[in-house]
Amino acid sequence: MLHTLNLRLAPDDIAYIVNHAADRFLIVDDVLLPLFERFRHQTKIERVFVVPLTRADRSAEQAHSADGVGDYEDYEAFLRTAEGRFRPPEIREEDPAGMCYTSGTTGRPKGVVYSHRALVIHTLVQAMPDALNISHRDTTTPVVPMFHANGWGIPYVSTLVGAKQVFPGPHLDPESLLDLFVEERVTFTAGVPTIWLGIAQALARSPERWPLHNIRMGVGGAAVPPDLIRTLEQFGCQVMHAWGMTETSPLGSVSVPKRYMTDLSDGELHRLKATQGVAAPFVEMRLMREEGLAPWDGVTMGEVQVRGPWIAGAYHNLPASSDHFTSDGWLRTGDIGTIDEEGYLRITDRMKDLIKSGGEWISSIDLENALMGHPAVAEAAVIAIPDPKWQERPLAVVVVKPGHSVTPEELLGHLAPHFPKWYLPDHVVFVEEIPRTSTGKFMKSALRERFRGMGRP
Repeated sequence: MLHTLNLRLAPDDIAYIVNHAADRFLIVDDVLLPLFERFRHQTKIERVFVVPLTRADRSAEQAHSADGVGDYEDYEAFLRTAEGRFRPPEIREEDPAGMCYTSGTTGRPKGVVYSHRALVIHTLVQAMPDALNISHRDTTTPVVPMFHANGWGIPYVSTLVGAKQVFPGPHLDPESLLDLFVEERVTFTAGVPTIWLGIAQALARSPERWPLHNIRMGVGGAAVPPDLIRTLEQFGCQVMHAWGMTETSPLGSVSVPKRYMTDLSDGELHRLKATQGVAAPFVEMRLMREEGLAPWDGVTMGEVQVRGPWIAGAYHNLPASSDHFTSDGWLRTGDIGTIDEEGYLRITDRMKDLIKSGGEWISSIDLENALMGHPAVAEAAVIAIPDPKWQERPLAVVVVKPGHSVTPEELLGHLAPHFPKWYLPDHVVFVEEIPRTSTGKFMKSALRERFRGMGRP
């Protein structure tokens, strides 16, 4: 069973995951051996197979270890020891095929096990025209780590249909990615919004350098601002917003305009594309509030719950908990959202990030998207700070684009026409950068800790 490890986590967390999963063998690039050495003494890994890179890229010490000296074994040399004809074992479709752990943003990372059946169905659905629409005509480049949310979806479907696959390796800066897209004539790629934000900024600086022609860009992992979609489309990109998580293998929904939505204005179309879309085939979706099911009216918010043939029903080696799964078999995603009459999901916040002010809910995502629509704003995160009267109030944390300037008053004036007065942040602070999690999302817990003194307890 294949279990990818998140190399961006702290060594103690990686060791916890290895031990909790009972991993026996490790296959590792030689450049990652220093990281492994930091936690190997905490694990019971039986054998370590090292995949050497080119000799020019390896230090003498790494080359020495990777050639089989000491506790390490050369991966290629190990493969050459195989004899006879390989006979695949008998595998039932319910048997486990892979495993991935959550990033641990709310407590310890939790393991999700995927069966062969779940991954096959998930892969077939991804190839559908109204899902990822990948075929043998495509060249795909996933700009997502395969240890994040079981990011093997694109490699699996590309292999299934015979699409050419191109991987960026460690070169994830905007210029290197754009060079790769052009040189390899990539037609489909996927990544988190922060990746595409950097791409949009690079294209704005040198639009003639990278002639992109209708490349399809899947975006997920966090909400994408409509203005970012509009900007990317100006440079020949087609943006497809999708939603999912480790527990959903990862695809849960995709935002594709329906064929009869031909009379939408550009603004309405971009707002639709910025939603998380409609549930993928075989995925059931509902919104739950304390009083029961929430209506699909595009206004009423509730917790997003899903179930389906590739949706997790439990965590590996952990007791069942009503905090994660309902008694009738639905996954509690922890996302708060609305669903409109057409079935389009719009995530308004994570439950832990929702701002509760005077008995009303304020969506940090809506405020962030609006702030990032200002021409001087590169990034923005909105968090809750304590307030004695209203319980919580919003605080905006903003990164200004190089060469631009803006005042808090100007940003609040930019927001005012689009939100009620009580929705607007009480404070705007400017920072050099916003901290991120191991998967590239804004680390709002760090911001709340940093700015908690600005609230009035």
